[in-house]
Amino acid sequence: MRILILFPFIVLALVVFFSFIPVGLWITAYFSGVKISMSTLIGMRLRRVSPNRIIQPMIKGTKAGVEVNVDDLEAHYLAGGNINTLVDALIAAQRANINLPFERAAAIDLAGRNVLEAVQVSVNPKVIETPQIAAVAKNGIEVIAKAKVTVRANIERLIGGAGEETIIARVGEGIVTTIGSSGSHEDVLENPDSISQTVLARGLDSGTAFEILSIDIADVDVGRNIGAKLQMDQADADKKIAEAKAEERRAMAVAKEQEMIADVQAMRAKVIEAESRVPLAIADALEKGNMGVMDYYNMKNVLADTTMRDSIAGTTTKDKKDN
Repeated sequence: MRILILFPFIVLALVVFFSFIPVGLWITAYFSGVKISMSTLIGMRLRRVSPNRIIQPMIKGTKAGVEVNVDDLEAHYLAGGNINTLVDALIAAQRANINLPFERAAAIDLAGRNVLEAVQVSVNPKVIETPQIAAVAKNGIEVIAKAKVTVRANIERLIGGAGEETIIARVGEGIVTTIGSSGSHEDVLENPDSISQTVLARGLDSGTAFEILSIDIADVDVGRNIGAKLQMDQADADKKIAEAKAEERRAMAVAKEQEMIADVQAMRAKVIEAESRVPLAIADALEKGNMGVMDYYNMKNVLADTTMRDSIAGTTTKDKKDN
């Protein structure tokens, strides 16, 4: 009766024991050739590390002939590394006869790079295709080129080395420089391999995580006549400058004319003002005896004669214009 009462507690204790202590994982590791103590597995539990994530990659590495230390794997896991990718990279490097120590592989993984992909690219080079790059030859014709860069990962420079974007930028710079130094676009079209040879000789992979194996020009096209367009733009700019200067001279001439008209009107006003004072001066002269009546009538006769002559002259000029 007492055994029946204690049976549920015994079952619960066994469940807790086997869930906390991975006996099944220890047995799998033991028969896989991985020598690990039960206390190490319990310590992982206490450190809140999943033993399965450490032991399974370790079993895989041991079966592949790669020696890995459980403490190193656990430390890498606690640092935020990817244990599976790391062990796969070590196995791939060993199969490809690439010298890749655990410390270097762990550092590459913690640096944020895919260490397995790096090993694969080191064995099987990848092709990086640049976008269309436009450059102008010396004769002003635009040439559009596209290149394919074959690269191989450099394991030793993966930490701190520049990535694919730097390779693309440097190759694009080299293409622009090579086309720009060509005498004409025809030279580029006749010898597109001269671009790849010149660019490849510049050592563009320096400081990057890759080694450039080859640069191949995939496509070359002729673009716009940039030289002619620049000349047209310059001519249009010169025309606008000339028009602006002409408009400035016209505005100055109009202003000068308006100023002269204003001066003439001012002179006319003074003349009219002076003429308005003549009758007063004559009256004053008559009153003071400085001028006789006959002098006055002679002056009126002269004025009338002058007015008649002006009238006749004006009519004659008008008739000549009408004829």
